[in-house]
Amino acid sequence: MGSNRNGPTKVELQRFMDLAAESSAADAIVVMGRKPGSANSWIKAAHAKGIKARGDSPRALRQQIAALQRQINDAQREEDTAALIRERIYGLAAITPKPPAWLAQTHKASKLRGCPVTIWSDWHYGEVVRKEEVGGVNEFNAKVAAARIQKLVDSTIELCFHHMGAGEAEYPGVVVALGGDMISGDIHEELAITNDRTPYQAINDLADLIAAALTQMADKFGKVYVPCVVGNHGRGTHKPRHKGRIHTSFEWNLYCTLERHFRNDKRIQFDIPEQTDCLFSVYGHRILLTHGDSLGSRGGDGIIGSLGPIMRGKIKTGHSEAQIGRDFDTLMIGHYHQYITLPGLVVNNSLKGYDEYARLFLRAPYSRPSQALFFIHPKHGVTAHWQVYLEDLPADKTNKDWLKVLA
Repeated sequence: MGSNRNGPTKVELQRFMDLAAESSAADAIVVMGRKPGSANSWIKAAHAKGIKARGDSPRALRQQIAALQRQINDAQREEDTAALIRERIYGLAAITPKPPAWLAQTHKASKLRGCPVTIWSDWHYGEVVRKEEVGGVNEFNAKVAAARIQKLVDSTIELCFHHMGAGEAEYPGVVVALGGDMISGDIHEELAITNDRTPYQAINDLADLIAAALTQMADKFGKVYVPCVVGNHGRGTHKPRHKGRIHTSFEWNLYCTLERHFRNDKRIQFDIPEQTDCLFSVYGHRILLTHGDSLGSRGGDGIIGSLGPIMRGKIKTGHSEAQIGRDFDTLMIGHYHQYITLPGLVVNNSLKGYDEYARLFLRAPYSRPSQALFFIHPKHGVTAHWQVYLEDLPADKTNKDWLKVLA
């Protein structure tokens, strides 16, 4: 599973072709950081994989995003609501449509494995993690992020279609939840200094990467439902806001830009609420998606770590939402950079992986970067859980012996 690290990934080829269409292949290969003479080989590789330049090139998308962000800032000064910004600036409906009907329709086909649900969160795109500062176990930058995003898509498809039982598998579609903290942001002084790009640049580049990833998912699964919530790192303010939190986040701009990009692609439907939570149902199983930083609980200890505040927060959130008719069966969050699954709870890991904060401040245990994937069946409810790993095990941790009896 995953992409060939020695050659260009599909995401890199897509970006190269878009840049080449906008300027020239010679310019595009330089922007990609490769030797000028390799442009022809990249073109051949792209054609072999059926990759062509898209109508909305990365440069055009970047120009659109920059212009839209300026308009959003002006609209905010006029105290427009998020709904009015969607209408006036993005040309979208004031409120995104309800979840698609296929999430509730039952199927009689014996090949049905249920509906796959994955959460993509805590990517922290734009941040730089130097392996020298984390004991050599992780490294993160824009190039690593692009490779991990490609592996995430490839591995998710591989798990769904080749590891969910014998025989051909059928799915009604796939849920790809965007759970916040997609960019690193400049919310801390050290991030503003060490990030390799500004929040504006991060969402410009990330829009292209996510667009390519969602297109690949739609090509394989047919239909994609994309519920979106903002995190705490994408905010445009120094301190977290409670009022106007959604459309003061760079991530809300990112999500609306993606929805606009796919507005003519009926396979992909976005759900971008004006609040921090998104409630939807898959085969009658109700899921509350929220980033995880606003569960109403804090703290932890050196023994159970974040599990204490997470469980307290789950209980508080459940009681609070039930009182206003928004009870749920499963809470799906990110934020804690740990993979945890318990009855009624899915906590997502991060794409960034182990960092200096986890090692020095938290003294948290190391974990490989991964994202959560699980399945909901119309008869059996939540069934299989998969941790989609984005890096292979270190060579010294692999073992070909399938079983060994220890004394």
